[in-house]
Amino acid sequence: MITLHGFAASNYYNLVKHVLLYKQLPFQENLVYGGSDELLAVSPVGKVPAITTPEGLNLSESSVICDFIEERYPDTPLYPTDAGERAVVHQIMKIAELYLELPSRRLIPFAFSGTAIPKPVVAEVRQVLERGIVALNRLSQFSPWIAGEQFTMADIYVYYVSTIVSNFASKQLDWDVLAEIPGMKEWNEAMSQSAIAQTIEADRLANMPEFMQRVKEQIQAVNAVNAVNAANAD
Repeated sequence: MITLHGFAASNYYNLVKHVLLYKQLPFQENLVYGGSDELLAVSPVGKVPAITTPEGLNLSESSVICDFIEERYPDTPLYPTDAGERAVVHQIMKIAELYLELPSRRLIPFAFSGTAIPKPVVAEVRQVLERGIVALNRLSQFSPWIAGEQFTMADIYVYYVSTIVSNFASKQLDWDVLAEIPGMKEWNEAMSQSAIAQTIEADRLANMPEFMQRVKEQIQAVNAVNAVNAANAD
């Protein structure tokens, strides 16, 4: 049986979990947080998520894990059979990650600490997001799925990317980013209504208090170190 390592507040963890549930694969969950020694034992850089396969192989990085699952368990496919169509799916996933999710992540520390975002950071994040919006407007079909008639890995991938965009970029910048891509908000709502997405969301909400407590403790620890360093500088 596959073991999925990580925590339910992580969008990348939930992305992999959605794939496992969609393919109806048996798996067990191991609650572990980023940077811990336990996670480092299965993930080279201590990042969430990671999986341990039934054969004992440890894998990390969500895109690597998803591709492994697709190749190892090809039933209920999440990629088109045509090579060109598969490449388009991968392209959508990569653009969503690089130009929507990653710039949005830059705002997480400011959201958690309650500090103001420097204007240069706001400008840089908006610039990258605008490139992603233009690209996804060109590539997305929403007919009814993001890459066309077939439900693919891109639907799962972009759905969990969009949670970071909505929770951080849109809120911190006061800008409804997803509304800039016609059809995306309606598609996103349809995705959220699936039984799998609702199960994952319930698990995420249940994990959030513990996760936020850990974030609070980490911020306090950083502030304490900064205070000591400032005192020593004097």
